[in-house]
Amino acid sequence: MSKIIVTGGLGFIGSHFVNYVNKSTDHEVLIVDKMTYAASRKNIKHPTPILEKDICDVTAEDLGDYDYIVHFAAESHVDNSIKDGLPFVRTNVEGTYNLIEVARKNPKLKKFLHISTDEVYGDMSDHTDINHTATESEELNPSSYYSATKTAADLLVAAAGRTFNFPYLITRTCNNYGENQHQEKFIPKVIHSIKSNVKVPVYGDGTQVREWIHADDNAAAIYKLLLSDKIQEVFNIGVGERYQNIEILNLIGTHLGKTVDFEYVEDRLGHDKKYALNCRKFEQEFGSIQTIQFSDWLIKNV
Repeated sequence: MSKIIVTGGLGFIGSHFVNYVNKSTDHEVLIVDKMTYAASRKNIKHPTPILEKDICDVTAEDLGDYDYIVHFAAESHVDNSIKDGLPFVRTNVEGTYNLIEVARKNPKLKKFLHISTDEVYGDMSDHTDINHTATESEELNPSSYYSATKTAADLLVAAAGRTFNFPYLITRTCNNYGENQHQEKFIPKVIHSIKSNVKVPVYGDGTQVREWIHADDNAAAIYKLLLSDKIQEVFNIGVGERYQNIEILNLIGTHLGKTVDFEYVEDRLGHDKKYALNCRKFEQEFGSIQTIQFSDWLIKNV
């Protein structure tokens, strides 16, 4: 039986992955989590050991024997990074570096799977082709302190692969949605505001385009990559469901049977207009990613 270390396993996407592994496999899991405001033990559906510790301070002795690391732990809220980027540098860059160095001491290590984001590719609307989607070989062009620190983490992982033959994979996924997402995030915030008859603030003109995937589909795709023979590669994970932010508001309002009360507010600094992933590489190797469609999830959960 293999052992998987999951950093950030009490957060939104990390907990979906832990729940998937616990439900669908016989792997042993150890969660490593700092227990920030975005983490909750209630997100985990099965008894799972937890090491409550900052990834910047984790040691090889803390982790013991294991076969895989899946690295979700990160500061991830763009608005927070604009207010103060230093925690993002510490967790996303220093924390990732520390985990690489810890993992390099493990002779049993089969794979270090680093979870990244489509935001490292930057704004797709900057391209002359309006239908451009980012492939894994796309130039990295981050726009925020958040995406810049995730880019730095990606490069550290890849550099370890080049220098030390480190057995890594990097996944870059689109926006996730699903159960237990923190209320600060876009979809839970919109749902709560509409249900509570609170006016919803909309950045700029609301036409920013984002691609959405359910966290369970992302978790299943990550697990396939983890157990595959692929190393020292990057894989995009997305399903092509793209909506303008204003469309999301109207979809949720329709399912709630309410007219959405919203107001346009000053746009976020450096706000990217569009994200879009090309996921043919994953699909050609492993098949279709999507099993849950956004509209179906809304009908069931909203």
